[in-house]
Amino acid sequence: KHILTIEDPIEFLIRDRKSIITQRELGVDATTYSAALKSALRQDPDIIMIGEMRDRETIETALTAAETGHLVLSTLHTLDAQETINRIVAVFDHHHQHQIRMQLAAVLKAVISQRLARRVDRSGFVPAVEILISNARIREMIEDREKTKYISQAIEEGQVSWGMQSFDQSLMELLEKRLITFEEALSLSSNPEDFKVRFSGVDAMDGKKWAAEAALSISALRKTGRTCRKWKSKCSLTSKNAGPKTRKNRRQSPTMTTPTRLNPESTHSFHQR
Repeated sequence: KHILTIEDPIEFLIRDRKSIITQRELGVDATTYSAALKSALRQDPDIIMIGEMRDRETIETALTAAETGHLVLSTLHTLDAQETINRIVAVFDHHHQHQIRMQLAAVLKAVISQRLARRVDRSGFVPAVEILISNARIREMIEDREKTKYISQAIEEGQVSWGMQSFDQSLMELLEKRLITFEEALSLSSNPEDFKVRFSGVDAMDGKKWAAEAALSISALRKTGRTCRKWKSKCSLTSKNAGPKTRKNRRQSPTMTTPTRLNPESTHSFHQR
């Protein structure tokens, strides 16, 4: 494979072993990321690594390179996967954003975000990682502006089936392994209040199976509801069938008295008889 990198500056020199690696540095080999990327497409690379997508021209060229069959890797200074998508779209004018959403949904494979959390023993840091993997649901949310805000929810729900995970799920896993403290996890959480509630066990969900156990709980509640409705209907049928026997027993029992309201006319006719 031919791997081409565009960096500012080059931090590590990578030697060729199983692939051909070409490293380009801004200010020495090229003036801008966009100019270096355009020149890179003429060198027949298989993989292109862009140090940072800073402007509209670089992002547009990167999308074009991905559409032509190149694997493009790059970085953005954003908080999470949902913010990454919003940042890429917001660079372009309003009348171009729909086209960019369609392009991005077609070529995007994954978004990986990380936050560094301090270890319990203060010996260093451990990464909390959010992983978004493109599928049909994610592509639909990227294309539709109104559905983009639900990407974070889709990430949490896709952990079991697609291997995705949110920052809160990653932090919960680090807490279970006792690598970080609760205070550190709470300071890095995307939703501190929800994270505190989930950690306390109110939702009865652990860090790995929030969405799966939620679905099972809802299914169990629905089954319980159907059982209760069946039980109520059975009880009502039993009470209806038992009604005449109860009244019959009341008439035959000499010790059971039922208070009734007597009509004065009927009482008068009884005395006359």
